[in-house]
Amino acid sequence: MEDFQPFEILPGKHDSGMVILGDHAMNRLPESYGKLGLPETAFARHIAYDIGIEGLVRSLSARLGVPAVLGGFSRLLIDPNRGEDDPTLIMKISDGAIIPGNHPISKAEWQGRIERFHRPYHDAVAMEIAKVASATGKAPLVLSLHSYTPAWKGVPRPWHAAVLWDSDHRAVGPLLDMLRRDPDLVVGDNEPYDGALKGDTMYQHCMVTGIPHALLEVRQDLIGDEAGIAEWAERLAPVFAAMNADPTLHEYKVHPSRTGPYA
Repeated sequence: MEDFQPFEILPGKHDSGMVILGDHAMNRLPESYGKLGLPETAFARHIAYDIGIEGLVRSLSARLGVPAVLGGFSRLLIDPNRGEDDPTLIMKISDGAIIPGNHPISKAEWQGRIERFHRPYHDAVAMEIAKVASATGKAPLVLSLHSYTPAWKGVPRPWHAAVLWDSDHRAVGPLLDMLRRDPDLVVGDNEPYDGALKGDTMYQHCMVTGIPHALLEVRQDLIGDEAGIAEWAERLAPVFAAMNADPTLHEYKVHPSRTGPYA
């Protein structure tokens, strides 16, 4: 079997109290999958990965000295930000692009992708969160970074960034507040997406365990080059540091309706 790493762990101080995640950071595929029947140009699009996020996570991890986990495979192969039982885990079509390598797909291949790529990534995320919790004796602060297109179906998106969440607002409130102090930023609150998604990364590792967390989306045209990544890393680093310094964001607190899997 070919050597393909489904995740990358960026080193940091586990006693820092924070973990940063980049589910869709990369557009890589194992050689045995070719391009899933798609043209090379598809892998420069948002359907393959979250543009700008790899660089942003790397910069923030280094600036803050905190560990981070990057997804090492394209979401076209299997989506790490979905539960194992989610029907959209392996997409047949994405934003108009038919993915020949994903249809038809056997049950064995579907399960094989979970075992080779999806599950090892989540095992790595769980491991880093556990290491931080062990080093501090407290709940880690988990921040997940994604990016979104500047327009959808021809409609421009005015938000420069967006904070997504489910029912735990502890980290969300401070993050929204600090970002909105910049008068030049338009920051969405659960838009253009809703953060309540059963089985996603935040659900699996934070919601049901009571760990403070937030998912931050940045518009792709703002972090599409090194200058944009550097600008946003400089903007976000002090915000993340201030959040991490808040002792209330290092407490376990499971929402009453989230003591187990969703009904």
